Amino acid sequence: MKRKRATIKDVAARAAVSRQTVSRVLNEHGYVAEETRDRVLSAIAELDYRPNAVARSMVAGRTCTLGCISPNLTDYTFAMQIESARDEARRHGYFILSGSAPTADDVEPLLEEMLNRQVDGLLVFNPYADQRHRCFEPLIERGMAMVYVGNTAREHPVSWVKCDDYAGGLGATEYLIRLGHTAIATITGPENEECVGDRLSGCRQALADAGLPLDPDLIRPGDWSATAGYHATHHLLTTGPHFSAIFAQNDRMAVGAIRALREAALHVPEDVSIIGFDDIPLASYFDPPLTTLRQPMEESGRQAARLLIEIIQEAKGSPAQILTQAELVARGSCAPRQG
Repeated sequence: MKRKRATIKDVAARAAVSRQTVSRVLNEHGYVAEETRDRVLSAIAELDYRPNAVARSMVAGRTCTLGCISPNLTDYTFAMQIESARDEARRHGYFILSGSAPTADDVEPLLEEMLNRQVDGLLVFNPYADQRHRCFEPLIERGMAMVYVGNTAREHPVSWVKCDDYAGGLGATEYLIRLGHTAIATITGPENEECVGDRLSGCRQALADAGLPLDPDLIRPGDWSATAGYHATHHLLTTGPHFSAIFAQNDRMAVGAIRALREAALHVPEDVSIIGFDDIPLASYFDPPLTTLRQPMEESGRQAARLLIEIIQEAKGSPAQILTQAELVARGSCAPRQG
């Protein structure tokens, strides 16, 4: 016989509290004594109670649905952040509706679809990579809950979560300098992305602090792909000045750089040290294992979802600004400069 699904009334009876108290615990809204909260949570677990989505959507006219708009859903960084945001949202009884908009022209129809589904708020990834931010400005002015991920807010007061890319670029370059490298090449991502300028600024500051110049001939643009890292390094080897280390602004470009160095009969790290950024799962399996800056992707996703839900539930006034920190992971692709 199929077991009858537990109701909020059953939870209230088991915990010896009112249904309103159970509702406050579920919605994380209003004061509930810690001991009472523990009793309610225990009753929820014992009864395997699952809040009814329709009933929850009636609270303050909410649908308990969040929209998430990203340039794509396949990039590892975006995918990890979105997955973590989805898990965090689910913990709070929210569902995330995700969609990709590769260009600014793709944003408007996707946004319209999400608004038709009456999302309570939006997570927006890299709104300033192109002109897509213009699509969100009218919603911000009307007071819609929104959190930017990967970009700081500019003209409008919007909460945001991003990695401290300046500190990451600074830390990566300082590490190479501590190993004795004075001629450091840099392979950047696309110039329209905020993190690219921030990482380059950090690199420039580390060199300046050490009394070293940032040679413009040692900076090559890329597009985050391994192919871009390969071609950038080939160009540096054939036309650029001498260098003993490379800071690639992501791990995939670092892999391409290693391939180009090997084809030139150079060894990593004996001849050239290389450091990446992100710490993708395969980084520790590269040959040699890649030294990199581990970006806290999961933390960023969780923080963004939690912040958006707080804005929705508490009608927060002042925008929040959250910088997460990248962590240096030293492996075998970097070594003290030889000679």
